Amino acid sequence: MAMSSGKDDGSPMMDMNTTPLIDVMLCLLIMFIMSIPVATHSIDIDLPVATPPTDTPPPIDPVKNKVVLTASNEIMWNGTQIDGQRLLTTLQATTRMDPEPELQFQPEPNASYELSANVLQVIKASAVTKFGFVGNEQFSEFGK
Repeated sequence: MAMSSGKDDGSPMMDMNTTPLIDVMLCLLIMFIMSIPVATHSIDIDLPVATPPTDTPPPIDPVKNKVVLTASNEIMWNGTQIDGQRLLTTLQATTRMDPEPELQFQPEPNASYELSANVLQVIKASAVTKFGFVGNEQFSEFGK
């Protein structure tokens, strides 16, 4: 490592030493940063309170119930959205009713085939005896 101590002719070094100046500037910068007040401005926002999901089963009509499959992969029981497990328990509850209500199955034209097959398996597993497909007339022109 080389160190410069002036010119080779023996004359003294005439440059200003900037190290103390830089040290003083850094200390002042740190002091200014620490003296800045902490931002204590806040805005109060009222957030909505989450409501816990209700586990009330959908109402069962004693005469007929309708299962509709939508194009957005939703299962609707008499107009109320329901999931697959809740559908199975509801169907099992209808089989214990006397007389057993009729179950109507109606998928929308753009409903998922996989969802339709899964729901039909759930219906078959629940041992429903009064079952029918409705709305098939909308598919009478299918493929023509």
